[in-house]
Amino acid sequence: MRIVFDFGGVVFRWHPASFLARVWPHRVGSLEQGVEVAAQFFQNYEGDWGLFDQGLIGADEVVRRIAARTGWPQGEVAAVVRAVPDELMPVPATVVLIRDLLAAGHTLHYLSNMPEPYADHLSASYPLTEWFTSGLFSGRIKQSKPHAEIYQMAERHFGGDPQDLLFLDDHPANIAAALARDWQAVLFTDATSVRRELVSRRLLNG
Repeated sequence: MRIVFDFGGVVFRWHPASFLARVWPHRVGSLEQGVEVAAQFFQNYEGDWGLFDQGLIGADEVVRRIAARTGWPQGEVAAVVRAVPDELMPVPATVVLIRDLLAAGHTLHYLSNMPEPYADHLSASYPLTEWFTSGLFSGRIKQSKPHAEIYQMAERHFGGDPQDLLFLDDHPANIAAALARDWQAVLFTDATSVRRELVSRRLLNG
């Protein structure tokens, strides 16, 4: 089985509300506020941030656009953009899951919406080539989930039939797009729940 991992919120820590509460304590005093501010800042990974994800604009331009759109000072917006790499720390339970899947003989790939500067950081900082046979970052290929084009590119890149790909992602829209391409898919909530699902599919021993 070829198992395909999303990165943010799956392999690497990504919880925008708590992230913004740490980086912008003067603007975000609670997780509830963090959810509201994150919706403005990241636009559900569409808009300005979606272009950044796809590698169509760079960090300086996304800062300029977010500041112009929201009225937040450019320096504060830039501080958030700079802080993202430090937020993207490996999730220990997912790393254990990756190692167990490799030990069970599965081939692992990744398919991640990730701006190019952050993709470069992850590639340089963590053993991606040990964990994964291959992968695609949206910022490098100028396509992003949940658009069908990135799944088509992934099928060609990973090889095999779509039915032999099992996708783990924490966004329902990305899961739905994978299922529409005849992939198998599991919505990731936490590594423990996904492990139980993989055991039930006889992809891991209980």
